[in-house]
Amino acid sequence: MKITWIGHSCFEIRTDEGIVVTDPFIKEVPYAFPRLTADVVTVSHDHDDHNAAGRVGGRPTVVRTAGEHRTAKGLRVTGVPSWHDDVGGARRGANLIFLIEAEHLVLAHLGDLGVPLTDEQRAVLSCADVLMVPVGGYFTIDAATAAALACSLPNARVVLPMHYRTELVADWPIAPVDEFLRTMDNVRHIGGSSAVLTRAALPEALEVWVLDHA
Repeated sequence: MKITWIGHSCFEIRTDEGIVVTDPFIKEVPYAFPRLTADVVTVSHDHDDHNAAGRVGGRPTVVRTAGEHRTAKGLRVTGVPSWHDDVGGARRGANLIFLIEAEHLVLAHLGDLGVPLTDEQRAVLSCADVLMVPVGGYFTIDAATAAALACSLPNARVVLPMHYRTELVADWPIAPVDEFLRTMDNVRHIGGSSAVLTRAALPEALEVWVLDHA
């Protein structure tokens, strides 16, 4: 499995069972957006920096609802309801966490999660090996909450931080990744936008892998 951080909350996940693109953003978001095709596009919530599914080629299945979704190639994607804020969605609405199962790995993309996990959500996510977690705060959980979340999931071995301020979005009111990294042990700077993941090569203990945007 090869996972590439496009930028913001958008990843391309290339697996033997198909290609998933998460939370594609509109062209006004200043990250480069390469020519992407996919079998599945996940949309965590209907904000334009997360819902630009039309930018992804290949006639993908667009998943934007809770529950289990399967593709002909065997990909299984499960949407888990959550909130984009700490007032039950009254400020920013609902958010979907997605579990993506392929190649004997379980990935969790937390979208714009805005509140700590409930016990029920934590139980559902306890199977996740890889977490894509927002860490920038303001619109989402902040660094400390993201760190506590990652450390609370017993099977998590890789955390991929997302939704934080970079040089391309220097005027956005979200924090850079550094604050999150200071709260975590075992930080690896991958030195590129992509990483290869296999079940056999998962770290023995939780690690943070910092990718460059594409």
